[in-house]
Amino acid sequence: MNEKNYEKAVQLRHELHMHPELSMVETWTKNHLMEFMKANTTKWEVVDRGRWFYAYYKGSDPKKKVAFRGDFDAIPVYDDIEAPWKSQIDGVGHKCGHDGHVANLCLTAMEIEENGCENDVYLVFQHGEEIGGGGEECAMLMEEKGIDEIYAFHNESPYPLNSVVVKKGTMCCASKGMEITLVGAPAHASTPEHGKNPSLAIAAMINAIPGLIKPEEHKGLILATVIQVDIGERAFGVSAHRGQLLLTIRGEIEAEMDQLQKELEELALAQAEKYGLECSFAYYDEFPETASTDAEVDKVVAVCEKLGVQLLWEELPARGSEDFGYYTKKAPGTIFWVGNGEDKPGVHDSKFDFVDEIMKTATAVFMELAK
Repeated sequence: MNEKNYEKAVQLRHELHMHPELSMVETWTKNHLMEFMKANTTKWEVVDRGRWFYAYYKGSDPKKKVAFRGDFDAIPVYDDIEAPWKSQIDGVGHKCGHDGHVANLCLTAMEIEENGCENDVYLVFQHGEEIGGGGEECAMLMEEKGIDEIYAFHNESPYPLNSVVVKKGTMCCASKGMEITLVGAPAHASTPEHGKNPSLAIAAMINAIPGLIKPEEHKGLILATVIQVDIGERAFGVSAHRGQLLLTIRGEIEAEMDQLQKELEELALAQAEKYGLECSFAYYDEFPETASTDAEVDKVVAVCEKLGVQLLWEELPARGSEDFGYYTKKAPGTIFWVGNGEDKPGVHDSKFDFVDEIMKTATAVFMELAK
């Protein structure tokens, strides 16, 4: 690896870390990355797609089209690190390592520029991963360009520094935020029978959740987590008439999560009918299951063995979600972890910081996968 390329990528990563932007409003971040690519490469075509962009390298003798994805949004968490590149945006930080993901794409671009590549290569610089919408939007490129393989990595603790972690099948669970709203009629607190109160309906739904997620009745992990219960107003003379139950539903197998959603909807509608309530649903932060194709996992394994990189196998899927699953619905591919260090804070921790060194490992793996 050209050390100057690595130093440029590290500097870029620090600049991104200092200027984090939340999902779907990453204007400065996108523009800064595009400017970096144009200033530091000449053989890559940089294509603006609005909230995201991609870079294309025409191979010398292409047999296939290989794509790599990096995401660039931050999260609403205070940056509590002691470093010159600490976030300058109050309450917003790159606490998931996305600054490192896209800096790594730029490092890969510079290395391919210097060393060449026979295959066509696409680098997808993606917005909005944290809320699930960015991947869905960018994944259209897979069909549009006829991508043959798509790869990504994510930094993870507490895995050994620079180790690579793989898993066949589901790597990350599907999930979505579910909002159930029940509306009745207000009444004086002394005569609740004159109104329609959603409290008992919501209580019944919460009590029913354990019966809907019995492990013995599902092939994979299934969860329904209560996020918030909001019923009525702080007015002791008024019987509640409006309530919301917010859940995060999650499944190792997306079809089982979809079935859980259906059962929760049916339960809510039955309770609404019982108590004479209006019922409505809304959904947020929707993530598909992130499933890897066996052949692409095997390629990552072979590359790690060739490079002498420590390889680990994950037995269970990550409970957290990743919108990379939108890509693998349209093209063969896999996401793998690169160890951020066993003694490092985990993602979304205020003290988390991407370890620059792992870009060398991720780029080396990407370079071999591109061949």
